[in-house]
Amino acid sequence: MYPCRFHKLPMLFEHGDNHYYVVWETSCTSGAPLLEWWYDDASRHSIEPWYRKIDDTHHRYTAIFGPVANISHVHYKVNNYRLSTKQYTIVRRGEAELNRVLVIADNQNGPTEFRKVLTGIQQYYGASSKPDTILHVGDAVQNVGSLSNWQRQLFAPMEDRSGLHHTTPTIFVPGNHDHDKRRVSSNRNLYMDMYHGLYDTDELGKAAVTNGSYHRFFHSLSVGSARIIVLDAECASKEESEFLERELKSLAFQSARFRIVAVHIPPYIEFWDPYGWNKKNEKHWGEHIRLEYDPLFRKHNVDLVISGHQHNYQRSTVSHSTNSARLGTITYAIVGGAGGMLDLERVEDWNMYNVTYLNHHFVALDIKDRSLSWTAVSSTGSVIDHFAVQR
Repeated sequence: MYPCRFHKLPMLFEHGDNHYYVVWETSCTSGAPLLEWWYDDASRHSIEPWYRKIDDTHHRYTAIFGPVANISHVHYKVNNYRLSTKQYTIVRRGEAELNRVLVIADNQNGPTEFRKVLTGIQQYYGASSKPDTILHVGDAVQNVGSLSNWQRQLFAPMEDRSGLHHTTPTIFVPGNHDHDKRRVSSNRNLYMDMYHGLYDTDELGKAAVTNGSYHRFFHSLSVGSARIIVLDAECASKEESEFLERELKSLAFQSARFRIVAVHIPPYIEFWDPYGWNKKNEKHWGEHIRLEYDPLFRKHNVDLVISGHQHNYQRSTVSHSTNSARLGTITYAIVGGAGGMLDLERVEDWNMYNVTYLNHHFVALDIKDRSLSWTAVSSTGSVIDHFAVQR
């Protein structure tokens, strides 16, 4: 299996506050690779990655680094005597600075359309700028266990369109297609254990990561003046419910200028395949999000709930409560238009959405101190929706 080469150059994920997770893949066991990271004019830190053999020609490596100091530039690279990457630089923004978040979801099974969306993203930000964070709200691929799906539907399009994923950390929200929720070593989570190590439990040993049995996605982090809670729509559990209530009440969440929840399945779905919705009970997927979680979102003054799953764009801004004495609004946004086949048939009418757009798109979410700006853009560059909040 020589010459050894990279199948997948590093993809960068956030790993909670001030930590990063990196995944890469080679065609052979690449000796003893190290993940090196450093600041400007500072000594380098070296980390031995975790290794998982996917098959004889796909060898996956992962590493977590941090905590990263409150500093504007952090550099990293994979270093090995057999093959190494170039240096990648992460630009970190402070709370008072403009934090630009790219929001996408549901590019699965649509690599051609996803490339068009990525081209639109490049044109929107321009040659001299890029988003600081990617919020991917799930369903990056159609079949979690397919190597070709991962390559064709996610890694190759991202690589072809500027390699944004090397230097812009992704906040990943699990969908119903891109992870295997079984907590067994024979599961098919080839690339989906990026949030191991966030919690101090028995599941976090190296073996659980190496053999693929680790599974836990829900967590929270800050992006500028916003606090984001990430939930796993597919795996409802007492554990996640307790986490959600705890996080919603936390000082970090309640003191944030903007309070955001990201969960793949929306509380309120209006477009879907009618047969699946009515005959295959798909209307009940994620029902706990509307019945259990949404009342908590409103009670604890969540500002914005971002979802995918439904392959089009919708937004609704409504009052937190029917009680006129209680002020504030909550916005629900569905952003499932990064490339997958569109949902065009209405199956419900919640009589709440202000905007509906039945085509591919992305969202530019800008956060700076007391201001939040949301701009939904079609793959051809037209603005389809915009709103702003000042605090």
